[in-house]
Amino acid sequence: MPIPTPFHERTQPLCTSYRWKDWAGYCAVCSFDTSHEREYFAFRESAGLLDATPLYKYEVSGPDAAALLGRMMVRDVTKLKVGRVAYSCWCDDDGKVIDDGTVSRLAADHFRVTAADPTLHWLQALSRGLDVELEDSSARLAALALQGPTSRAILRDAGIDEIDSLKFFGVTRGTIRGIPVWISRTGYTGDLGYEVWVEREAAVDVWDALMAAGGRHGIEPAGLDALDVARIEAGFVLLGVDYFSSQKVVLESRKSTPLELGFGWMVDLERGNFIGRDAIAAEQKRGSIWQLVGLEVSWVELEQLYASFNLPPSLPATARRDALPVYDEAGHQVGQATSHTWSPLLKKYLALASVRRGFEAKGTKLQIEHTVEYERRKVTATVAPIPFFDPERKRKP
Repeated sequence: MPIPTPFHERTQPLCTSYRWKDWAGYCAVCSFDTSHEREYFAFRESAGLLDATPLYKYEVSGPDAAALLGRMMVRDVTKLKVGRVAYSCWCDDDGKVIDDGTVSRLAADHFRVTAADPTLHWLQALSRGLDVELEDSSARLAALALQGPTSRAILRDAGIDEIDSLKFFGVTRGTIRGIPVWISRTGYTGDLGYEVWVEREAAVDVWDALMAAGGRHGIEPAGLDALDVARIEAGFVLLGVDYFSSQKVVLESRKSTPLELGFGWMVDLERGNFIGRDAIAAEQKRGSIWQLVGLEVSWVELEQLYASFNLPPSLPATARRDALPVYDEAGHQVGQATSHTWSPLLKKYLALASVRRGFEAKGTKLQIEHTVEYERRKVTATVAPIPFFDPERKRKP
């Protein structure tokens, strides 16, 4: 049975929808209102505050901490400077992705790793013979994601003087109402945003401080439904939806490589050895089977499809995670859309999809399955670059 997070005594009274879900064993709000739209527009126009405590968190410290993570990650995190964060994935020996997450270098010999799935066993297996200490800090640390255009102003008003100098993918110490916190300029919305890490005993006080500071900046508590729409707009993949951990599936066809997931920019084959390097290098030479793409679904054809049933267009109220077949113009299946949503900001129906090599070029016309009145039809979906939404404020000082 899911357990409450350290912020539950604040989020529970605010959740008037009574819509909750299990996230890594914790009670997580789907949406505070019956619709997620207010929370979504907070992410895009002011700021949304989301309880991110269920993320798995690990402290990796000691003289060989960098060596351990350098062996584990496809990205060379040994070069990461203190006060910087890197996004990376990690693979098995066959170069198939196990999980993805962030690595923060908090000190020369202290890193914090976040993950979607439990990862302590993998860290322990790779640390044998190394001088390193591992701590599963998932329960000890509470986390908040403060995302949106006014998030910096809120943190400034909450007393974080260092916030104006914190660069994109930076991490720093600070205090909120005298409470020590770590703040990273990271997030899962593709917008300007930060994540706040605090000892669980002080979690409620930090929530109260941010909500008070955010009052004049349009802050809203936000749930996972709004986050799901925002992350699709940002082109962010989700473990268990857009790809599956290689350690959890039986069929080889369900496994993915970093190159197939658009993570090729992370991979540094010129450095020393790391788990999965040889397999990824071989794939790079022969070419990948799949490619991650964005799709923009034709609204005109959707309207025409519904009109043929004498119905107005009707799309899911929330982002969807049910895979939909994708076809070429000859009617052959060439892939699947794994996440899809109506974008309230862009006014487009968007999807993340994996398609076979040769169909990934921008502007390629494909067909996506769409069901109306229990009848499966197809409408045009055009390959588009991801992210769909990429505001300058995300990276700018």
